[in-house]
Amino acid sequence: MTAVAEQPALQTPTYPADAAAPLPRRWLGLLAILAATLLNLLDASIVNVAAPAIRGDLGGSVATLQWLSAGYTLAMAIGLLTGGRLGDMYGRKRVLVIGLIGFLIASVLCGFAVSIEMLLIGRITQGLFAAVMVPQCFGLIRDLFGREFGKAYAAFGPLIGVATIAGPIVAGLLIDADLLGTGWRSIFLMNLPLGAVALALGIWILPAAAPMPGLTLDLRGALIVGTGMALLLYPLVEGRELGWPWWTSAMLAASVPVLALFTVDQMRRSRSGRVALIETSVFAKRSYTSGIGFVTVFFGGIGGFSLVVGLYLQMGLGYGALRASITMAPWAIGAFLGSGVGAGLSPKLGRKVLHIGLTSMLLGLVTLFVQFGGASAPAPLSLAPALTLYGLGMGMIFVPLFGIIVGELEDHEIGSASGLLESFQQGAAALGVAALGTLFFSGFAVGDGPEVALTAMRSVTGVAILLTVVSFGAAFGLPEQAAAQEH
Repeated sequence: MTAVAEQPALQTPTYPADAAAPLPRRWLGLLAILAATLLNLLDASIVNVAAPAIRGDLGGSVATLQWLSAGYTLAMAIGLLTGGRLGDMYGRKRVLVIGLIGFLIASVLCGFAVSIEMLLIGRITQGLFAAVMVPQCFGLIRDLFGREFGKAYAAFGPLIGVATIAGPIVAGLLIDADLLGTGWRSIFLMNLPLGAVALALGIWILPAAAPMPGLTLDLRGALIVGTGMALLLYPLVEGRELGWPWWTSAMLAASVPVLALFTVDQMRRSRSGRVALIETSVFAKRSYTSGIGFVTVFFGGIGGFSLVVGLYLQMGLGYGALRASITMAPWAIGAFLGSGVGAGLSPKLGRKVLHIGLTSMLLGLVTLFVQFGGASAPAPLSLAPALTLYGLGMGMIFVPLFGIIVGELEDHEIGSASGLLESFQQGAAALGVAALGTLFFSGFAVGDGPEVALTAMRSVTGVAILLTVVSFGAAFGLPEQAAAQEH
Protein backbone atom coordinates (compact mmCIF):
# COMPACT_ATOMS: atom_id res chain seq x y z
CA MET A 1 0.00 0.00 0.00
CA THR A 2 2.89 2.33 0.71
CA ALA A 3 4.20 1.93 -2.81
CA VAL A 4 0.79 2.74 -4.22
CA ALA A 5 0.49 5.84 -2.06
CA GLU A 6 3.86 7.11 -3.20
CA GLN A 7 3.28 6.45 -6.90
CA PRO A 8 2.02 9.96 -7.80
CA ALA A 9 5.44 11.34 -6.83
CA LEU A 10 6.91 9.38 -9.73
CA GLN A 11 4.67 10.96 -12.32
CA THR A 12 6.49 12.98 -14.91
CA PRO A 13 6.48 16.72 -14.13
CA THR A 14 5.97 19.51 -16.58
CA TYR A 15 8.33 22.45 -16.91
CA PRO A 16 7.76 26.01 -18.12
CA ALA A 17 8.92 26.64 -21.67
CA ASP A 18 11.55 29.12 -20.48
CA ALA A 19 12.89 26.98 -17.62
CA ALA A 20 15.04 23.87 -17.38
CA ALA A 21 14.24 20.62 -15.63
CA PRO A 22 16.08 19.79 -12.39
CA LEU A 23 19.65 18.79 -13.18
CA PRO A 24 19.50 15.00 -12.56
CA ARG A 25 16.28 14.62 -14.55
CA ARG A 26 17.67 16.82 -17.26
CA TRP A 27 20.58 14.52 -18.08
CA LEU A 28 18.70 11.27 -17.51
CA GLY A 29 16.02 12.56 -19.85
CA LEU A 30 18.70 13.44 -22.40
CA LEU A 31 20.03 9.88 -22.11
CA ALA A 32 16.58 8.54 -23.04
CA ILE A 33 16.42 10.88 -26.05
CA LEU A 34 19.94 9.95 -27.18
CA ALA A 35 19.11 6.24 -26.89
CA ALA A 36 16.02 6.69 -29.08
CA THR A 37 18.07 8.69 -31.59
CA LEU A 38 20.79 6.05 -31.59
CA LEU A 39 18.26 3.34 -32.45
CA ASN A 40 17.30 5.23 -35.59
CA LEU A 41 20.84 6.15 -36.61
CA LEU A 42 22.15 2.61 -36.27
CA ASP A 43 19.23 0.97 -38.06
CA ALA A 44 19.36 3.46 -40.92
CA SER A 45 22.76 2.08 -41.97
CA ILE A 46 23.16 -1.26 -40.19
CA VAL A 47 22.15 -3.35 -43.22
CA ASN A 48 24.92 -1.88 -45.38
CA VAL A 49 27.30 -4.65 -44.30
CA ALA A 50 24.64 -7.22 -43.43
CA ALA A 51 22.88 -7.10 -46.82
CA PRO A 52 24.96 -9.81 -48.57
CA ALA A 53 24.49 -12.20 -45.61
CA ILE A 54 20.76 -11.49 -45.61
CA ARG A 55 20.55 -12.12 -49.35
CA GLY A 56 22.46 -15.39 -48.96
CA ASP A 57 19.93 -16.56 -46.38
CA LEU A 58 16.62 -15.17 -47.64
CA GLY A 59 17.38 -14.56 -51.33
CA GLY A 60 16.35 -11.50 -53.31
CA SER A 61 17.81 -9.36 -56.09
CA VAL A 62 20.46 -6.63 -55.92
CA ALA A 63 17.59 -4.13 -55.97
CA THR A 64 16.38 -5.84 -52.80
CA LEU A 65 19.69 -4.97 -51.15
CA GLN A 66 19.05 -1.32 -51.92
CA TRP A 67 15.48 -1.54 -50.64
CA LEU A 68 16.65 -2.92 -47.29
CA SER A 69 18.23 0.48 -46.76
CA ALA A 70 16.13 2.74 -48.98
CA GLY A 71 12.83 1.24 -47.76
CA TYR A 72 13.61 2.26 -44.19
CA THR A 73 14.71 5.78 -45.08
CA LEU A 74 11.87 6.30 -47.58
CA ALA A 75 9.23 5.21 -45.07
CA MET A 76 10.80 7.47 -42.47
CA ALA A 77 11.01 10.42 -44.84
CA ILE A 78 7.33 10.07 -45.74
CA GLY A 79 6.20 9.60 -42.14
CA LEU A 80 8.32 12.31 -40.53
CA LEU A 81 6.09 15.22 -41.50
CA THR A 82 3.11 13.55 -39.88
CA GLY A 83 5.22 12.37 -36.94
CA GLY A 84 6.28 15.91 -36.11
CA ARG A 85 2.69 17.12 -36.10
CA LEU A 86 1.53 14.20 -33.93
CA GLY A 87 3.88 15.36 -31.19
CA ASP A 88 2.35 18.83 -31.29
CA MET A 89 -1.18 17.38 -31.19
CA TYR A 90 -0.87 14.71 -28.50
CA GLY A 91 2.27 15.59 -26.54
CA ARG A 92 5.88 14.81 -27.45
CA LYS A 93 6.53 12.38 -24.63
CA ARG A 94 3.44 10.26 -25.35
CA VAL A 95 4.21 10.10 -29.08
CA LEU A 96 7.88 9.26 -28.45
CA VAL A 97 6.89 6.33 -26.22
CA ILE A 98 4.41 5.03 -28.82
CA GLY A 99 7.07 5.33 -31.51
CA LEU A 100 9.60 3.44 -29.37
CA ILE A 101 7.20 0.58 -28.69
CA GLY A 102 6.30 0.26 -32.38
CA PHE A 103 9.96 0.40 -33.39
CA LEU A 104 10.86 -2.43 -31.01
CA ILE A 105 7.97 -4.60 -32.25
CA ALA A 106 9.12 -3.99 -35.85
CA SER A 107 12.69 -4.93 -34.83
CA VAL A 108 11.39 -8.29 -33.56
CA LEU A 109 9.58 -8.77 -36.87
CA CYS A 110 12.86 -8.14 -38.72
CA GLY A 111 14.83 -10.40 -36.40
CA PHE A 112 12.49 -13.36 -36.96
CA ALA A 113 11.77 -12.76 -40.67
CA VAL A 114 11.42 -16.00 -42.65
CA SER A 115 11.37 -14.38 -46.09
CA ILE A 116 12.83 -11.33 -47.78
CA GLU A 117 9.32 -9.91 -48.15
CA MET A 118 8.70 -10.21 -44.41
CA LEU A 119 12.01 -8.49 -43.71
CA LEU A 120 11.19 -5.64 -46.07
CA ILE A 121 7.81 -5.17 -44.37
CA GLY A 122 9.62 -5.08 -41.04
CA ARG A 123 12.13 -2.51 -42.30
CA ILE A 124 9.39 -0.26 -43.67
CA THR A 125 7.51 -0.57 -40.36
CA GLN A 126 10.70 0.35 -38.50
CA GLY A 127 11.02 3.45 -40.65
CA LEU A 128 7.43 4.50 -40.03
CA PHE A 129 7.73 4.22 -36.25
CA ALA A 130 11.13 5.93 -36.33
CA ALA A 131 9.31 8.79 -38.06
CA VAL A 132 6.96 8.93 -35.08
CA MET A 133 9.64 9.06 -32.38
CA VAL A 134 12.54 11.02 -33.90
CA PRO A 135 10.81 14.41 -34.46
CA GLN A 136 9.96 14.57 -30.76
CA CYS A 137 13.61 14.58 -29.71
CA PHE A 138 14.49 18.22 -30.46
CA GLY A 139 11.31 19.50 -28.82
CA LEU A 140 11.85 17.34 -25.72
CA ILE A 141 15.36 18.70 -25.36
CA ARG A 142 13.89 22.20 -25.39
CA ASP A 143 11.36 21.09 -22.75
CA LEU A 144 14.13 19.64 -20.57
CA PHE A 145 16.79 22.33 -20.88
CA GLY A 146 14.79 25.51 -21.42
CA ARG A 147 17.01 28.32 -22.66
CA GLU A 148 20.10 26.16 -22.22
CA PHE A 149 19.06 23.74 -24.96
CA GLY A 150 22.14 24.64 -27.04
CA LYS A 151 24.35 22.73 -24.57
CA ALA A 152 22.31 19.58 -25.06
CA TYR A 153 22.39 19.85 -28.85
CA ALA A 154 26.18 19.57 -28.63
CA ALA A 155 25.74 15.99 -27.40
CA PHE A 156 24.09 15.10 -30.71
CA GLY A 157 27.27 15.83 -32.67
CA PRO A 158 29.40 12.96 -31.37
CA LEU A 159 26.40 10.63 -31.40
CA ILE A 160 25.43 11.34 -35.00
CA GLY A 161 29.04 11.38 -36.12
CA VAL A 162 29.78 7.91 -34.78
CA ALA A 163 26.37 6.29 -35.30
CA THR A 164 26.10 7.31 -38.97
CA ILE A 165 28.97 5.00 -39.86
CA ALA A 166 28.99 2.73 -36.78
CA GLY A 167 25.98 0.77 -38.05
CA PRO A 168 27.95 -1.25 -40.61
CA ILE A 169 30.76 -1.85 -38.11
CA VAL A 170 28.39 -3.08 -35.40
CA ALA A 171 26.69 -5.29 -37.99
CA GLY A 172 29.99 -6.87 -39.00
CA LEU A 173 30.96 -7.63 -35.42
CA LEU A 174 27.56 -9.11 -34.56
CA ILE A 175 27.36 -11.26 -37.68
CA ASP A 176 30.86 -12.62 -37.10
CA ALA A 177 30.10 -13.31 -33.42
CA ASP A 178 26.94 -15.24 -34.44
CA LEU A 179 25.50 -14.95 -30.93
CA LEU A 180 23.34 -18.00 -30.15
CA GLY A 181 23.34 -18.80 -33.87
CA THR A 182 21.39 -15.65 -34.74
CA GLY A 183 23.78 -14.46 -37.48
CA TRP A 184 22.50 -11.34 -39.21
CA ARG A 185 19.29 -11.41 -37.15
CA SER A 186 21.19 -10.12 -34.11
CA ILE A 187 21.56 -6.67 -35.74
CA PHE A 188 17.82 -6.18 -35.24
CA LEU A 189 17.41 -8.03 -31.95
CA MET A 190 20.11 -5.87 -30.32
CA ASN A 191 17.58 -3.01 -30.47
CA LEU A 192 15.60 -4.59 -27.63
CA PRO A 193 17.93 -3.84 -24.69
CA LEU A 194 18.78 -0.35 -25.97
CA GLY A 195 15.13 0.37 -26.62
CA ALA A 196 14.16 -0.90 -23.16
CA VAL A 197 16.52 1.65 -21.58
CA ALA A 198 15.10 4.47 -23.70
CA LEU A 199 11.54 3.38 -22.92
CA ALA A 200 12.04 3.10 -19.15
CA LEU A 201 13.82 6.43 -18.80
CA GLY A 202 11.42 8.10 -21.21
CA ILE A 203 8.31 7.06 -19.32
CA TRP A 204 9.54 8.14 -15.89
CA ILE A 205 11.80 11.09 -16.65
CA LEU A 206 10.73 13.02 -19.73
CA PRO A 207 8.42 16.02 -19.14
CA ALA A 208 4.82 15.60 -20.26
CA ALA A 209 4.31 18.96 -21.93
CA ALA A 210 0.71 19.77 -22.76
CA PRO A 211 -0.43 19.26 -26.37
CA MET A 212 -1.02 22.36 -28.45
CA PRO A 213 -4.79 23.03 -28.74
CA GLY A 214 -6.61 23.41 -32.04
CA LEU A 215 -4.26 21.29 -34.16
CA THR A 216 -5.46 18.71 -36.65
CA LEU A 217 -3.67 16.27 -38.93
CA ASP A 218 -3.37 17.16 -42.63
CA LEU A 219 -3.89 13.70 -44.08
CA ARG A 220 -4.26 15.04 -47.61
CA GLY A 221 -0.89 16.74 -47.42
CA ALA A 222 0.70 13.57 -46.06
CA LEU A 223 -0.78 11.55 -48.93
CA ILE A 224 0.44 14.03 -51.56
CA VAL A 225 4.01 14.24 -50.27
CA GLY A 226 4.17 10.46 -49.74
CA THR A 227 3.07 9.89 -53.32
CA GLY A 228 5.65 12.35 -54.62
CA MET A 229 8.50 10.73 -52.69
CA ALA A 230 7.49 7.24 -53.85
CA LEU A 231 7.29 8.39 -57.49
CA LEU A 232 10.81 9.77 -57.17
CA LEU A 233 12.57 6.91 -55.41
CA TYR A 234 10.91 3.72 -56.65
CA PRO A 235 12.11 3.96 -60.27
CA LEU A 236 15.62 4.93 -59.15
CA VAL A 237 15.96 1.73 -57.14
CA GLU A 238 14.17 -0.66 -59.52
CA GLY A 239 14.83 0.95 -62.90
CA ARG A 240 18.31 -0.42 -63.68
CA GLU A 241 17.43 -4.03 -62.87
CA LEU A 242 14.24 -3.82 -64.97
CA GLY A 243 16.04 -2.23 -67.92
CA TRP A 244 14.56 1.25 -67.43
CA PRO A 245 11.09 0.65 -68.93
CA TRP A 246 9.12 3.72 -70.02
CA TRP A 247 7.11 3.91 -66.83
CA THR A 248 10.22 4.58 -64.74
CA SER A 249 10.81 7.82 -66.66
CA ALA A 250 7.10 8.64 -66.38
CA MET A 251 7.20 8.18 -62.60
CA LEU A 252 10.27 10.39 -62.25
CA ALA A 253 8.64 13.08 -64.35
CA ALA A 254 5.38 12.82 -62.41
CA SER A 255 7.16 13.30 -59.06
CA VAL A 256 7.95 16.93 -59.93
CA PRO A 257 4.37 18.25 -60.29
CA VAL A 258 3.18 16.12 -57.35
CA LEU A 259 5.81 17.58 -55.00
CA ALA A 260 5.07 21.04 -56.40
CA LEU A 261 1.37 20.45 -55.67
CA PHE A 262 2.28 19.64 -52.07
CA THR A 263 4.12 22.96 -51.72
CA VAL A 264 1.20 24.91 -53.18
CA ASP A 265 -1.32 23.00 -51.04
CA GLN A 266 0.59 23.79 -47.83
CA MET A 267 0.83 27.48 -48.68
CA ARG A 268 -2.90 27.67 -49.42
CA ARG A 269 -3.81 25.95 -46.16
CA SER A 270 -1.65 28.37 -44.19
CA ARG A 271 -3.09 31.45 -45.93
CA SER A 272 -6.65 30.26 -45.29
CA GLY A 273 -5.97 29.74 -41.60
CA ARG A 274 -6.22 25.95 -41.71
CA VAL A 275 -3.62 23.74 -40.05
CA ALA A 276 -1.00 22.61 -42.55
CA LEU A 277 1.28 19.59 -42.34
CA ILE A 278 4.23 21.95 -41.96
CA GLU A 279 4.54 25.38 -40.38
CA THR A 280 5.24 27.52 -43.43
CA SER A 281 6.54 30.27 -41.13
CA VAL A 282 9.78 28.30 -40.76
CA PHE A 283 10.67 29.16 -44.34
CA ALA A 284 11.02 32.79 -43.32
CA LYS A 285 14.07 31.75 -41.25
CA ARG A 286 17.25 31.89 -43.28
CA SER A 287 18.96 29.32 -41.09
CA TYR A 288 16.20 26.81 -41.74
CA THR A 289 15.70 27.22 -45.48
CA SER A 290 19.44 27.22 -46.17
CA GLY A 291 19.84 24.28 -43.83
CA ILE A 292 17.34 22.17 -45.76
CA GLY A 293 19.30 22.72 -48.96
CA PHE A 294 22.57 21.83 -47.27
CA VAL A 295 21.14 18.75 -45.53
CA THR A 296 19.66 17.43 -48.79
CA VAL A 297 22.95 17.44 -50.67
CA PHE A 298 25.18 16.54 -47.73
CA PHE A 299 23.24 13.52 -46.44
CA GLY A 300 22.46 12.35 -49.96
CA GLY A 301 26.19 11.93 -50.55
CA ILE A 302 26.88 10.30 -47.18
CA GLY A 303 23.94 7.86 -47.35
CA GLY A 304 24.74 6.59 -50.84
CA PHE A 305 28.51 6.45 -50.40
CA SER A 306 28.25 4.51 -47.11
CA LEU A 307 26.09 1.81 -48.69
CA VAL A 308 28.27 1.43 -51.78
CA VAL A 309 31.52 1.13 -49.82
CA GLY A 310 30.05 -1.80 -47.90
CA LEU A 311 28.80 -3.45 -51.10
CA TYR A 312 32.14 -2.89 -52.85
CA LEU A 313 34.14 -4.50 -50.05
CA GLN A 314 31.91 -7.58 -49.78
CA MET A 315 30.44 -8.18 -53.21
CA GLY A 316 33.31 -6.71 -55.20
CA LEU A 317 36.34 -7.84 -53.19
CA GLY A 318 34.79 -10.82 -51.43
CA TYR A 319 35.40 -9.60 -47.88
CA GLY A 320 33.46 -11.14 -45.04
CA ALA A 321 31.26 -8.96 -42.85
CA LEU A 322 33.88 -8.65 -40.10
CA ARG A 323 36.74 -7.78 -42.45
CA ALA A 324 34.57 -5.20 -44.20
CA SER A 325 33.60 -3.62 -40.89
CA ILE A 326 37.23 -3.48 -39.75
CA THR A 327 38.19 -1.86 -43.06
CA MET A 328 35.53 0.81 -42.47
CA ALA A 329 36.49 1.33 -38.81
CA PRO A 330 38.80 4.32 -39.53
CA TRP A 331 35.73 6.10 -40.92
CA ALA A 332 33.97 5.79 -37.55
CA ILE A 333 37.11 6.66 -35.61
CA GLY A 334 37.53 9.78 -37.72
CA ALA A 335 33.88 10.76 -37.13
CA PHE A 336 34.33 10.40 -33.38
CA LEU A 337 37.51 12.49 -33.34
CA GLY A 338 35.95 15.04 -35.68
CA SER A 339 32.96 15.52 -33.41
CA GLY A 340 35.32 16.46 -30.58
CA VAL A 341 37.19 18.90 -32.80
CA GLY A 342 33.91 20.38 -34.02
CA ALA A 343 32.61 20.80 -30.48
CA GLY A 344 35.76 22.72 -29.54
CA LEU A 345 35.86 24.95 -32.61
CA SER A 346 32.20 25.66 -33.33
CA PRO A 347 31.59 28.22 -30.52
CA LYS A 348 34.33 30.43 -31.96
CA LEU A 349 34.25 29.62 -35.66
CA GLY A 350 30.56 28.82 -36.22
CA ARG A 351 29.85 28.12 -39.89
CA LYS A 352 33.56 28.02 -40.75
CA VAL A 353 33.71 24.62 -39.07
CA LEU A 354 31.43 23.26 -41.81
CA HIS A 355 33.86 24.37 -44.49
CA ILE A 356 36.83 22.95 -42.61
CA GLY A 357 34.99 19.65 -42.27
CA LEU A 358 33.97 19.57 -45.93
CA THR A 359 37.58 20.27 -46.94
CA SER A 360 38.69 17.26 -44.91
CA MET A 361 35.99 15.13 -46.56
CA LEU A 362 37.12 16.29 -50.00
CA LEU A 363 40.72 15.41 -49.26
CA GLY A 364 39.65 11.94 -48.22
CA LEU A 365 37.46 11.42 -51.28
CA VAL A 366 40.05 12.69 -53.73
CA THR A 367 42.61 10.34 -52.17
CA LEU A 368 40.20 7.43 -52.57
CA PHE A 369 39.47 8.45 -56.16
CA VAL A 370 43.20 8.25 -56.95
CA GLN A 371 43.55 4.91 -55.15
CA PHE A 372 40.59 3.43 -57.02
CA GLY A 373 42.23 4.43 -60.30
CA GLY A 374 44.96 1.81 -59.98
CA ALA A 375 45.19 -1.49 -61.83
CA SER A 376 44.31 -3.49 -58.73
CA ALA A 377 42.24 -2.94 -55.62
CA PRO A 378 44.09 -1.02 -52.88
CA ALA A 379 44.95 -2.93 -49.72
CA PRO A 380 42.54 -2.39 -46.79
CA LEU A 381 45.20 -0.67 -44.68
CA SER A 382 45.98 1.81 -47.45
CA LEU A 383 42.36 3.04 -47.37
CA ALA A 384 42.57 3.96 -43.69
CA PRO A 385 44.03 7.51 -44.02
CA ALA A 386 41.46 8.57 -46.62
CA LEU A 387 38.54 7.07 -44.71
CA THR A 388 39.76 8.74 -41.52
CA LEU A 389 39.89 12.13 -43.25
CA TYR A 390 36.40 11.63 -44.62
CA GLY A 391 35.04 10.63 -41.22
CA LEU A 392 36.90 13.45 -39.47
CA GLY A 393 35.19 16.01 -41.67
CA MET A 394 31.77 14.41 -41.15
CA GLY A 395 32.14 14.54 -37.39
CA MET A 396 33.15 18.20 -37.43
CA ILE A 397 30.02 19.10 -39.38
CA PHE A 398 27.50 17.22 -37.25
CA VAL A 399 28.27 19.19 -34.07
CA PRO A 400 27.34 22.75 -35.18
CA LEU A 401 24.98 21.89 -38.04
CA PHE A 402 21.69 21.30 -36.21
CA GLY A 403 22.25 24.15 -33.77
CA ILE A 404 22.69 26.51 -36.71
CA ILE A 405 19.59 25.21 -38.49
CA VAL A 406 17.07 25.12 -35.63
CA GLY A 407 18.44 27.92 -33.45
CA GLU A 408 16.03 30.56 -34.79
CA LEU A 409 12.85 28.47 -34.49
CA GLU A 410 10.04 29.29 -32.09
CA ASP A 411 8.63 26.70 -29.69
CA HIS A 412 5.43 26.22 -31.70
CA GLU A 413 7.47 25.55 -34.86
CA ILE A 414 9.75 22.88 -33.41
CA GLY A 415 7.58 19.79 -33.95
CA SER A 416 6.69 20.49 -37.56
CA ALA A 417 10.11 21.90 -38.45
CA SER A 418 12.00 18.98 -36.87
CA GLY A 419 9.87 16.51 -38.79
CA LEU A 420 10.40 18.37 -42.05
CA LEU A 421 14.16 18.66 -41.50
CA GLU A 422 14.49 14.97 -40.67
CA SER A 423 12.28 14.17 -43.67
CA PHE A 424 14.64 15.99 -45.99
CA GLN A 425 17.60 14.29 -44.34
CA GLN A 426 16.14 10.80 -44.65
CA GLY A 427 14.72 11.45 -48.11
CA ALA A 428 18.13 12.66 -49.26
CA ALA A 429 19.78 9.57 -47.78
CA ALA A 430 17.26 7.31 -49.55
CA LEU A 431 17.82 9.20 -52.79
CA GLY A 432 21.59 8.86 -52.35
CA VAL A 433 21.25 5.12 -51.75
CA ALA A 434 19.07 4.75 -54.84
CA ALA A 435 21.23 6.93 -57.11
CA LEU A 436 24.72 5.84 -56.04
CA GLY A 437 23.64 2.22 -55.60
CA THR A 438 22.22 2.25 -59.12
CA LEU A 439 25.42 3.82 -60.45
CA PHE A 440 27.51 1.13 -58.77
CA PHE A 441 25.43 -1.77 -60.09
CA SER A 442 25.32 -0.20 -63.55
CA GLY A 443 29.07 -0.82 -63.76
CA PHE A 444 29.25 -3.98 -61.67
CA ALA A 445 27.21 -7.19 -61.70
CA VAL A 446 27.28 -9.99 -59.14
CA GLY A 447 30.03 -12.37 -60.24
CA ASP A 448 32.22 -9.74 -61.87
CA GLY A 449 35.83 -9.56 -60.77
CA PRO A 450 37.47 -7.05 -58.43
CA GLU A 451 38.74 -4.97 -61.36
CA VAL A 452 35.18 -4.28 -62.53
CA ALA A 453 34.09 -3.43 -58.98
CA LEU A 454 37.06 -1.06 -58.69
CA THR A 455 36.01 0.88 -61.79
CA ALA A 456 32.42 1.14 -60.55
CA MET A 457 33.62 2.29 -57.13
CA ARG A 458 35.72 5.01 -58.72
CA SER A 459 32.67 6.34 -60.58
CA VAL A 460 30.68 6.47 -57.33
CA THR A 461 33.53 8.25 -55.57
CA GLY A 462 33.59 10.86 -58.34
CA VAL A 463 29.91 11.61 -57.77
CA ALA A 464 30.51 11.78 -53.99
CA ILE A 465 33.22 14.38 -54.65
CA LEU A 466 30.79 16.43 -56.73
CA LEU A 467 28.12 16.33 -54.01
CA THR A 468 30.65 17.41 -51.39
CA VAL A 469 31.71 20.36 -53.53
CA VAL A 470 28.07 21.39 -53.91
CA SER A 471 27.67 21.09 -50.12
CA PHE A 472 30.67 23.39 -49.69
CA GLY A 473 28.91 26.07 -51.73
CA ALA A 474 25.54 25.51 -50.04
CA ALA A 475 27.11 26.05 -46.61
CA PHE A 476 27.69 29.73 -47.43
CA GLY A 477 23.92 30.21 -47.26
CA LEU A 478 23.83 29.32 -43.55
CA PRO A 479 24.21 31.93 -40.77
CA GLU A 480 27.74 32.39 -39.49
CA GLN A 481 26.71 31.47 -35.94
CA ALA A 482 23.90 29.45 -34.39
CA ALA A 483 21.23 31.67 -32.90
CA ALA A 484 21.19 29.38 -29.86
CA GLN A 485 24.65 30.54 -28.92
CA GLU A 486 23.39 34.04 -28.34
CA HIS A 487 21.21 33.03 -25.36
